[in-house]
Amino acid sequence: MGFYATNLPTDPTCKDPMVVNCVAYSADGRKLRDITIEEISDILETPDQWVWVGLREPTEELLEKLQQEFGLHELAVEDAHAAHQRAKIEVYGDSLFIVTHTAQTVNGKIAFGETHIFLGRRYIVTVRHGASLSYATARRGCEQSPDLMALGPSYSVYAVLDFIVDNFFPIVREFREELQELEEEVFQDTFKRETIRRLYELKKELVTLRLAIAPIQDILNQLVRQYPGLIRDEVRPYFRDVYDHAARINESTDTMREMLTAALSVNLSLVTVAQGEVVKRLAGWAALLAAPTLLASWYGMNFHHMPELDQPWAYPAMIGVTAGICATLYWVLKRAKWL
Repeated sequence: MGFYATNLPTDPTCKDPMVVNCVAYSADGRKLRDITIEEISDILETPDQWVWVGLREPTEELLEKLQQEFGLHELAVEDAHAAHQRAKIEVYGDSLFIVTHTAQTVNGKIAFGETHIFLGRRYIVTVRHGASLSYATARRGCEQSPDLMALGPSYSVYAVLDFIVDNFFPIVREFREELQELEEEVFQDTFKRETIRRLYELKKELVTLRLAIAPIQDILNQLVRQYPGLIRDEVRPYFRDVYDHAARINESTDTMREMLTAALSVNLSLVTVAQGEVVKRLAGWAALLAAPTLLASWYGMNFHHMPELDQPWAYPAMIGVTAGICATLYWVLKRAKWL
């Protein structure tokens, strides 16, 4: 099951712009209603209901309020407020705290962000920082399948992680298309400094992309095998599917990084070869000019006793010998492909 990215606005039922959604669901996967943050603790007191909360760059006060409603660990709440965390999965009592990196194309450039996920037996909280598309698409996709939503919050975590990983595919495709364009420019006859700059920037972005996607594989691997109290066995095959997607992206990224390294090396080699050809041609023409220069300098030394100077054929003979030497040198250098 895949969820495709659309940049949706904040849920209109939420008055706080930082609260994208706050919804209560029944045990059979049906959406009950949108609720306020203050109602969360009341919903959790009902045994057959659970909550999905989505936040966008919340303030410290809002996170403290959620901590009180859900009983979240203070260290996890502190990490969720401060972005720039490393990708990880941590256990705090009967809950999980997951940090993943996200990516989004903004004005033709790749921007990276973070998503922090709190998972409990009867709740899921997503906190987005930086570049990230709204998870309303994933949530609505889940709501269209109540039988799967009946699997509880762990299925919602799958939906969010699947959405995050799927959003890497268009970025990888854009990288691949740009790499193909750069490869064509590398083999052009003219050297372009701009091509080198673009190759370097693309490789730098690929390294950052790999740092974003690689840790997600470890997180998904743990979700497939561990945390039996929080991850239902029926959901584990879904996490395995997302793991395969992440592995494909990681492999594609590694392949493109190797191709970029090869492109940089080929470009440098072609420039070196082109410079060598120029030097060879210059050396060839220099050799051609050396012969008449030598003879002219020889006869320009103003010696009085040079026997052939008094002969009428001396000047034509000198021109002929010079032309013959130049013609011989030209033939030899042309055959050696120095000219």
